Amino acid sequence: MHLHGYDFYVVGQGFGNYNPKTDPLKFNLVDPPQRNTVIAPVSGWVAIRFKADNPGVWFLHCHLDDHLAWGLNMVFLVKNGHGPLATLEPPPADLPKC
Repeated sequence: MHLHGYDFYVVGQGFGNYNPKTDPLKFNLVDPPQRNTVIAPVSGWVAIRFKADNPGVWFLHCHLDDHLAWGLNMVFLVKNGHGPLATLEPPPADLPKC
């Protein structure tokens, strides 16, 4: 799994179905590894954590092309935040219209 536009923290992973009652108790929230790509276990799951402070449209996907057709991808739409470092500049005035 690869996330464009961000590095993320891998706070947990496991085999089988994710259990929202017991699996979060095992999350590493103290010193999780920071990555932009992680391998999910076969028939398993990965829990990641990141601060969505980079405005834009960011693709999260598997690196195996067949998996794209299976729907193993998604897009995060991160809206503008506060301040110039968290805000997209407007398009130039002379940008042609669609």
